[in-house]
Amino acid sequence: MGQERVVRFEKEPPAWDAIRAALGRAGFEATLRMIDGLPAFPDETPDPNWQELRIGFPAGMVTLRRGPNQLTCVVWGNADAALLQAWEALAAACAAAG
Repeated sequence: MGQERVVRFEKEPPAWDAIRAALGRAGFEATLRMIDGLPAFPDETPDPNWQELRIGFPAGMVTLRRGPNQLTCVVWGNADAALLQAWEALAAACAAAG
């Protein structure tokens, strides 16, 4: 079972590059691992119509799902403190980028 945080926007959610930049400013290193269920290069920029990204952090992976005017950050329910911190930072970066 997972835990999720939903970040809502008045219009389209921000692009991955803006989210990654916000994560960097917050001191979090993140790499792209998968785009819509397919392996991705760490520095790859996903198509603007992506639906799901898997984001790799040193502590583990967090899923980022895009919906109408929202982004949902998902982590497994058994995540340790370091991964929960990365999950919270991803949600905050989504909000800051939007």
